[in-house]
Amino acid sequence: QVQLVESGGGSVQAGGSLRLSCALSGRTFSDYAMGWFRQAPGKEREFVAAIGWKGASTYYADSVKGRFTISRDNTKSTVYLQMNSLKPEDTAVYYCNADRDGITTTPLRGSWGQGTQVTVSS
Repeated sequence: QVQLVESGGGSVQAGGSLRLSCALSGRTFSDYAMGWFRQAPGKEREFVAAIGWKGASTYYADSVKGRFTISRDNTKSTVYLQMNSLKPEDTAVYYCNADRDGITTTPLRGSWGQGTQVTVSS
């Protein structure tokens, strides 16, 4: 059974940076494509970024392109989301996703972490 544990959330002012981490246990990390989604209050969960098994392929939502970077370290079974130039509209609970079937940009499959809160103040 896959277990995902996110960390690194917090509160930051607009223009600031945060780095989220998500550690996978229970299965072989390199068998999974990894992604980040977020959910703001009253809104549906939305895709943020994803990375393929070996890290060669990455995908981003238009709203975060140029500001966020997803990466993975297969030796540490961890995926990261570096978030720069944060905006108040980035405020949400951020969830890590692991999917053996490949990259997904919809929150309809895979395994999920418990989420970590990111709050950006203006």
